Amino acid sequence: MNARRVLLGASLGVLLLAPAPAPESEGANAEQAPPDRGVSASAPCAVQRALSREAPSPRLRAAFAPAEGPSSDTVAVAPPLNLEGPTLWLARAIYSETKLPHEQELVAWVVRNRVETAYRGRRTYRAVVLDPYQFSAFNPGAAKRARYLRLQPEAPLPRWRQALWVARYVRHAEGRAYRPFPVETRHFYSERSMRGRAVPYWAERGGFVAPDPGRYAVDERRFRFFKQAS
Repeated sequence: MNARRVLLGASLGVLLLAPAPAPESEGANAEQAPPDRGVSASAPCAVQRALSREAPSPRLRAAFAPAEGPSSDTVAVAPPLNLEGPTLWLARAIYSETKLPHEQELVAWVVRNRVETAYRGRRTYRAVVLDPYQFSAFNPGAAKRARYLRLQPEAPLPRWRQALWVARYVRHAEGRAYRPFPVETRHFYSERSMRGRAVPYWAERGGFVAPDPGRYAVDERRFRFFKQAS
């Protein structure tokens, strides 16, 4: 059994056989990621793809597959046990940005890359997430800051539970094969969420990174990723 299969098996825990949940109404980060409405989630993230080899289809759909058929508010996934503080901070960040699992995974790698490269002098997940004016949901005075800071693993929100598993997977993934883009990829930009605003200077300089289309299908109007930006 290879390392990827061991990691994913350890990360998934107990899955309840229930329909995949619909996104919560309060969506993504105001500056960097748009709401989830009107965007297809048909492309699986890396967690989903590996699960498809490990578990029967109904179990996969209950955990991470895009919603199919009638929407449901049923909590389909139990939260991870013995969750570490850094994973909780990572989950808060990705949940604030998007409710779609493949996008959560990519955003999680941006946060991890910042931690691993000590971007702006921040060396922990907490410090990276709370770095002012980097993730807008956590900006001083942001309307939803308190809501996201209060999130705990037991909160009965389906997409939040999903974010916890995605965060745990990304934090513990080891080896280059897991990475969707280089470690220097530490920025993302959302055209749809910044209508009427100036494009960030670092986005105009180049450095665009496209995740492998065979592994991810990302609407570039929602998320564009950049490396070696400052």
